[in-house]
Amino acid sequence: MEPARFTRRREDFRCLHCGAAVRGTGYTNHCPHCLWSRHVDVTPGDRAAGCGGPMEPVGALSESSGLVVVQRCATCGHTWRNRVVPADDREVVLALFGHPVPDATTPSRRSARRRLTVRRELRSAPAHVPLV
Repeated sequence: MEPARFTRRREDFRCLHCGAAVRGTGYTNHCPHCLWSRHVDVTPGDRAAGCGGPMEPVGALSESSGLVVVQRCATCGHTWRNRVVPADDREVVLALFGHPVPDATTPSRRSARRRLTVRRELRSAPAHVPLV
């Protein structure tokens, strides 16, 4: 099975939270004014999520690749990380630092498959393994 690829879509939208008109670049996935988004993707750009709920910015992290805003869907609780871009309101980003960040890591499909494989292996392993 081939890994899902990013789908670039140039879409303008009106922010669900602050009402600002946002001009999309094809990589825009959140409002640059308030940092809210909408839960529409399973894989970035695919628009395959059935939820459609508002994604609230709940924290910010500093990573080697730059600043990241962590969002949580107000409808289903899904969390996602988005890179901060130059158009984002720096004051709003900085105000998110220091907030506890739930599930800050978005596991890759490979690590999710690995966890499932390990669980299956543990279930099929004997309850008692003799020491050698």
